[in-house]
Amino acid sequence: MPFSDSRAVTRSNIRVPRYFSFWRTVYSHGWCSLPPFVVDKESHELRRLLLLSDGTLVYSILREASTGIRIRAESPHTLTSSQRSEVRAQLRSCFRLDEDLSDFFAVVHKDRRSRWIRSSGSGRLLRAPTVFEDLVKMMCTTNCSWGLTEIMVQNLTTKLGEEFPGGVFSFPTPAKLASCTEAFMRKEIRSGYRSTYLIEFAERVASGKLDVEFWRKSKLSTVELFEEVRGVKGIGEYAAGNLLRLLGRYDYLALDSWVRAKYAEIHHGGRKVSDRTIERAYQKYGTWRGLIFWYEMTKDWLNQKFPF
Repeated sequence: MPFSDSRAVTRSNIRVPRYFSFWRTVYSHGWCSLPPFVVDKESHELRRLLLLSDGTLVYSILREASTGIRIRAESPHTLTSSQRSEVRAQLRSCFRLDEDLSDFFAVVHKDRRSRWIRSSGSGRLLRAPTVFEDLVKMMCTTNCSWGLTEIMVQNLTTKLGEEFPGGVFSFPTPAKLASCTEAFMRKEIRSGYRSTYLIEFAERVASGKLDVEFWRKSKLSTVELFEEVRGVKGIGEYAAGNLLRLLGRYDYLALDSWVRAKYAEIHHGGRKVSDRTIERAYQKYGTWRGLIFWYEMTKDWLNQKFPF
């Protein structure tokens, strides 16, 4: 709930590009269910506690509006002009509003099977304000149920994040995560075998040895960037392929048990097929194949405003 009784409130709007749906972006994948993201289904709002570069916490409440996205930002003190700009920049990045998808929309418009993607306002995958958060969360999705992923991310925020009045927490910084022991991670975060990987990754980022934020603007080829992501211990091919989608690279399908079963259900009556067969089916879409594949696998979400 809003905490404006004792907080400074800033209101603004973000304009959105053509072929954009607020809710199709929010529910483009499971990140909206993981804190600090929260979907308020009664108020029809997406909420997110942001941590600005100067350490200021800003509780952002977003609603769909005819003019784009309406933002209500609550903070301990009145935000400066630069802080307001950073809030908007972080949220624009989360919604991928500055990503040029014109070629993608041209491709799907020419394809009868995929034309619905453009007309429904799909195409932009929700992501965290930082690559660090995206990668930590991606590591928490591997080799476990979604329920355990939710538990791990909830523990990371409530036990290691900064608290904003009202009982909401930011995502932990690399330095905070790097300061943890393996015993703490296993017991308090319930991250199991991932504990050492998460700590090592956080240490590399916090020390400046690994600049993951640069990946969003890297000039490396997709294959080279894929290998660099794979260089993080604990990140396999599935996680790397999924993370690349959040970096704006869509060459990989990122196959796991769920999408394999979904593909079989949609195209083969539930009969299992090889990964090679799935890969061949999307080869014609070139560098957009991973994005088209993902939306085809999640098309049934379109009929529900709150699919999960």
